[in-house]
Amino acid sequence: MHKHHPDNERIKHRYLSFLKEAMRQSEPTLDGVAKAIARFEDYNQYRDFKLFHHQQAIAFKKHLTEQINKQTGKKLSKSTVHSTCANLKKFFEWLARERGYKSRLQYSDAEYFNISNKDMRIATARRGKTAPTVEQIKHVIQLMPEHTDIERRNKALIAFTLLTGARDGALASIKLKHVNLIDGSVYQDAREVSTKFSKTFVTYFFPVGDDIRQIVMDWINYLKEQKLWGNDDPLFPMTEIGLNENKQFGAIGLKLKHWSTTAPIREIFKQAFNGAGLSYFNPHSFRNTLVKLGEVICKTPEEFKAWSQNLGHEGVMTTFLSYGQVAEHRQGEILKQLTRPNNNSKADPHELLRGMMQYFNDSGIKVPLTEK
Repeated sequence: MHKHHPDNERIKHRYLSFLKEAMRQSEPTLDGVAKAIARFEDYNQYRDFKLFHHQQAIAFKKHLTEQINKQTGKKLSKSTVHSTCANLKKFFEWLARERGYKSRLQYSDAEYFNISNKDMRIATARRGKTAPTVEQIKHVIQLMPEHTDIERRNKALIAFTLLTGARDGALASIKLKHVNLIDGSVYQDAREVSTKFSKTFVTYFFPVGDDIRQIVMDWINYLKEQKLWGNDDPLFPMTEIGLNENKQFGAIGLKLKHWSTTAPIREIFKQAFNGAGLSYFNPHSFRNTLVKLGEVICKTPEEFKAWSQNLGHEGVMTTFLSYGQVAEHRQGEILKQLTRPNNNSKADPHELLRGMMQYFNDSGIKVPLTEK
């Protein structure tokens, strides 16, 4: 049986090019689309897309729900089924408008890739994001050794992540010149630093303790003053592999070069947390930690807006909706506090409403303010 269809290959190439060049989609997004189409082609025995019929979509959805995830050994998650079908729906909607296909395909047939409302709610349900506490992270850092250059780098890496909330892509590409120790900031220049959506912004050190800040300062000063590294050299260089004292290949020091992938960074985090007897938390989870810290420290909408910008978010609602879900135990505490009578003051509903409207305006959601 053929493993491809020439016409399908050509139109897939056009579609992926359209998504990349016209719709400005990222490479991970394109990979997801290509994987979804490949799943459908494999199930449909590589038939010409011109022969697509809505019954194929119905049968394919049923087929997906019966498939097993090779990694987990369980059936595919609702979110995987949803994303696969959503990508296929968009593809066939686009295809039904293309020359050579629009006379053969019904645009409405793509609607049959929709999953049920029940499955949609399950697939898109917001799940709580786990994150270590600041105390746990500090405990991990405290237990990390710092006898060799590699060990000092690893310790500074985790301290810097807590201090700045930088993503792993940025950690792998930040240079010494991007860190300003005088005003305590990091210039995440998208021309040189791998930032999300290639956005340039400044991050000021978060107030997570002078001990964490000192670890980062000592590391930078060590690289500049003792290693004599320059401004364009990496803040966190990759490990150099060579023959060690036992004449075996292994880590022998630091190499004056950026990491090419983020995998080594995640491995450092994994070893550090496991070494402290804690469950592994990846670098991105530190951003959740900082959001939770901001919810406690920030007292005004303006303060939380600044905290949000420091994480590189365009609007404060991104921080609230993507990261800022109230933990269940804290949710319970708040509700219990609200049930206690407060004889000192009585809430004014008009003041509360005006405060909420002002908050949304400050968050970039324009709501007209009126005085009664």
